[in-house]
Amino acid sequence: MTSPPDADAGPRRPRRPHRPPWAGRNYTLLTAAAIATNLGSQGALIASAFAVLESGGDAGDVGLVAAARTVPLVLFLLVGGALADRLPRHRVMVAANAVNCVSQGTFALLVLTGDPRLWQMMALAALGGTGHAFFSPASEGMLMSSVKGEQAGRAFALYRMSMHGAGIGGAALGGALIAVIGPGWVLAVDAAAFLVAGALRAFLDVSHIPPREPGGGMVADLRDGWREFIGRPWLWTIVVQFAVVNAVVVAAESVYGPLVARDELGGAGPWGLALAAFGAGTVGGALVMMRWKPRRLLLAGTLCVFPLALPSAGLAVPLPGAGLMVVMFLTGLSVEVFGVSWMTALHQEIAEEKLSRVSAYDMLGSIGMIPVATALAGPAESAFGRTYALWGCSALVIVLTAAVLTVPDVRRLTRRTTTPAAGTRKVTETGAVSADAEGAVGRAG
Repeated sequence: MTSPPDADAGPRRPRRPHRPPWAGRNYTLLTAAAIATNLGSQGALIASAFAVLESGGDAGDVGLVAAARTVPLVLFLLVGGALADRLPRHRVMVAANAVNCVSQGTFALLVLTGDPRLWQMMALAALGGTGHAFFSPASEGMLMSSVKGEQAGRAFALYRMSMHGAGIGGAALGGALIAVIGPGWVLAVDAAAFLVAGALRAFLDVSHIPPREPGGGMVADLRDGWREFIGRPWLWTIVVQFAVVNAVVVAAESVYGPLVARDELGGAGPWGLALAAFGAGTVGGALVMMRWKPRRLLLAGTLCVFPLALPSAGLAVPLPGAGLMVVMFLTGLSVEVFGVSWMTALHQEIAEEKLSRVSAYDMLGSIGMIPVATALAGPAESAFGRTYALWGCSALVIVLTAAVLTVPDVRRLTRRTTTPAAGTRKVTETGAVSADAEGAVGRAG
């Protein structure tokens, strides 16, 4: 029997769901929008390939559509970064989401109502890549400006975990829906996801961001961002490292992985499971970084780049399917430790008003060599053999990562518990934040 309520207690207020103090309104909106777009986009990538094939195209045509998306991304990324540091970032994000909504919606309409031509699909893919070029630097700058203090790493880990989890679910759901209702409807779902995400991002609050001072134009803004980028050895050396590391890893996994699966593993199934294990590893790595706060951010992150050599080595052996799954899980976990550490370092060291430009240089370096490496993967296999080409990919990862560890600031950059106000950072000749601008940095060594 329950006791009667206390008549004098008055009406009770409904309990609000508990939300950590670092998960403010902007952070919550950004995370929800990222979940929406990743649910749609991962399935749409599969759907676009099947749309090309169902219209009579071949593997080369699929590659042309993929290239049409990548080329404008590379061409306009720096312009997008400069624009995002000059205009309110949420407006740039909403406009880019609108462009992606229109491009994917038109793509879906063509697939659902008729026989789309290759040039039409390439043009729409290029429009989507252009939108992404303007969206990505604005998004990263907006995310970093939405969190503060010592909980930044935890916030970035949760954001990335939500994004990766949505991507895994979106790829699985998209593949199933393509089989049931066809690629056109999956592309339509992606267009709707961009519409929802744009609506959420329209409510972002940018009142905490100081007004931008009038500059000398786009070229001057890009030059200023380049000085910020090149003046920090830890920043540009890691970007150069990943220009090659990302390129060889993508070439190994997108070109050699399916070939090894076909010739040595009995088909695509084991390789698909290995890729799923990588996705699970990224979620596991984000969970680790929700609790672990390495004091030396970049040292911990860079040490976790060495496992990126494992997938190429596993394909070179080749390992059986179960072994590849273990390797890919560990690689995904390591990638996420680096990713959260890297975002935390950028958030801590780069002034808010330059975040998008620096992020654009970072992204350009990270993706710029990928088309070259994938194009050279076939000739490398013909010249050296697939096994030696794969071992070469692993060796490049190990050598470049070891070289980055010789940079003093990579080994010494230390986590701080407070983040200074925008515009107060001062860069020394070695690229480290100077003590007179920041107070004691607490770097060892």
